[in-house]
Amino acid sequence: MDELLQVMARLRAPLGGCPWDRVQTFASLVSHTLEEAYEVVETIDQGDFTALRDELGDLLFQVVFYAQIAEERGLFDFAAVVGAIVDKLVRRHPHVFGNDPGGSSEMLSLAWEQQKVKERFVRGEATSSLMDGVGHGLPGLLRAMKLQQRAASIGFDWQDGNAVFDKLAEEVEELRQAQTEGGDPQRIMDEVGDILFTCVNLARHHRVDPETALRQVNTRFERRFRRMEALAAVHNASLSQFDLHQMDTLWEEAKAEERDRN
Repeated sequence: MDELLQVMARLRAPLGGCPWDRVQTFASLVSHTLEEAYEVVETIDQGDFTALRDELGDLLFQVVFYAQIAEERGLFDFAAVVGAIVDKLVRRHPHVFGNDPGGSSEMLSLAWEQQKVKERFVRGEATSSLMDGVGHGLPGLLRAMKLQQRAASIGFDWQDGNAVFDKLAEEVEELRQAQTEGGDPQRIMDEVGDILFTCVNLARHHRVDPETALRQVNTRFERRFRRMEALAAVHNASLSQFDLHQMDTLWEEAKAEERDRN
């Protein structure tokens, strides 16, 4: 870490540093940070752990970059970043570093959310609502999950997953009604949103991360669609030349090939 911090300081040095690195700001780095985070996710999805090592290094460099800019402005340094996360992890894991008996994974998740609320209160933040502090810039599925976890931390939650199935059926029926009763675009959007929000609830009750689940099904769909294109090419045709029934047949063939390989 010391060597990395020295490299970062050299890159930002007014004399002899890198012109590109010297002009970067907190704001200008945001897009790079998001890109690096998504590249980490991609290597994990692909199971490429050699690439993961490199991508984690790129992501760590982003953290070091922000800390260097902050130090230059007299805000904080990298040591303060490390100290803050160490303190937070110890404070939020009393079942590991203290005398708290802990409990199940679900109980610990609730305790984690409750501790975050207490910390915000101590800092004078988010004293008006439990929903405060859930970033509006988060991806929709992730934000839905966090909002639901906040509500669940005080008992506002479904008793079990079966009740969520009933709610999902209710929301699907409401969308069907919206479609048959004039198809108002805003109403349909609202009903689709209710369905997605309920699906996140369903995923949460089955201990599934909805973002991960959706990424996996995206990958599976893409893989099978590419195989459909390859099967069409065997007949010296493009997929667009096939009718829907023929494409369904190719889709089922692609699925069957996957099952046979597994």
